[in-house]
Amino acid sequence: MVVELREIEPGFSRRTQMLRPSGIRKLFDLAQTMEGVISLGIGEPDFDTPPHICEAARKALDEGYTHYTPNAGFLDLREALSEKVKLENGLDYRPNEVIVTGGGCTGAILLAMLALVNPGDEVVVSDPCFVVYEAAARIVGATPVFVAVREANDFRMLPEDVARSVTSKTKLIVLNSPCNPTGGVQRRADLEGIAAVARRHNVYVISDEVYEKMLYDGVKHHSIAGFDGMRNRTVTVNAFSKTYAMTGWRIGYAVGARPVIDQMVRLQQYTMVHASALSQRAALAALQGPQAFVEEMVAVFDERRRFLVPRLNEIAGFRCPTPKGAFYVFPNIEGLGKPSKDVAQRLLQEGGVATVPGSAFGSGGEGYLRLSYARSLDQLGAACDRIETAVSKLT
Repeated sequence: MVVELREIEPGFSRRTQMLRPSGIRKLFDLAQTMEGVISLGIGEPDFDTPPHICEAARKALDEGYTHYTPNAGFLDLREALSEKVKLENGLDYRPNEVIVTGGGCTGAILLAMLALVNPGDEVVVSDPCFVVYEAAARIVGATPVFVAVREANDFRMLPEDVARSVTSKTKLIVLNSPCNPTGGVQRRADLEGIAAVARRHNVYVISDEVYEKMLYDGVKHHSIAGFDGMRNRTVTVNAFSKTYAMTGWRIGYAVGARPVIDQMVRLQQYTMVHASALSQRAALAALQGPQAFVEEMVAVFDERRRFLVPRLNEIAGFRCPTPKGAFYVFPNIEGLGKPSKDVAQRLLQEGGVATVPGSAFGSGGEGYLRLSYARSLDQLGAACDRIETAVSKLT
């Protein structure tokens, strides 16, 4: 992945000027100015937050939850999260080894990197990968090192590739499973191998598990922090955004060994201070309330996935593998013979369909598009029809 460096403007920091604009937001913002666009770009559920969660926030407002909270988050929420990761992920962390973060999972990732990484260190990430990982590494002064994940391997991060990327400067490996943008899911054997690399080279792992509930075809989720020797060298980050359709509430969390979490709390104290009090009360209701919503939402996503993959494979120039997780497809468009950025622009301008070029996620994403199926079947069908028509006009 190559960051588009520009001439440094006087008066502004290098860390901000070296960051390229998000390829996701760029097309999304353009699509907002156009009439009749079907957006398959932004990654958020098309479901509303469940009523009992919203009601908890309203009740909290009436009860006066409009003041500061502990920097790490309310104790009852951290207790509930401690119980959640124990029951669902097999991870044994006490409430004082949990931090509730503002800014969702993104806030947790940045705090973890700030706590663990020094300028000059190297951070190993997949290519393609969620755009925040590279940006966060550069913000903290580290050098991202990219590990290719390939369609032929179901877009999994393989231990042998990770091992070849580790040097004496490596401080951190970032994992994301299920993965944005590819929908790839790490197998248990993959994680065992990566854990062995982390132990052998004494490096940390950030494991982004925000899509953990969105799995298909009987695939299982595994948390690397539960593997031998990984408890104290892993920061597991997550959020309520995808699981409970709470993207706008901007609340996430992380669990890890207390020395690391203490540093993250210290950093949050001087940056975001704490997550929103109202969002925290809503998050507690999400954890303690009925979970049928999650299962129903994932079932709907699965139905859409089963429709979208074969439909895209009917379009000339598209080859769409079947994702095992998240709510994205990552079709190969090399058959169109044009850069992914150009294809995405043509689909938007001529077809009225917003997608994300694979190149937005790194050089390894070139030749692909990311499409979200967090849209109704009718919208997905109409979008595919438009894509097919627009593609037929490409020369």
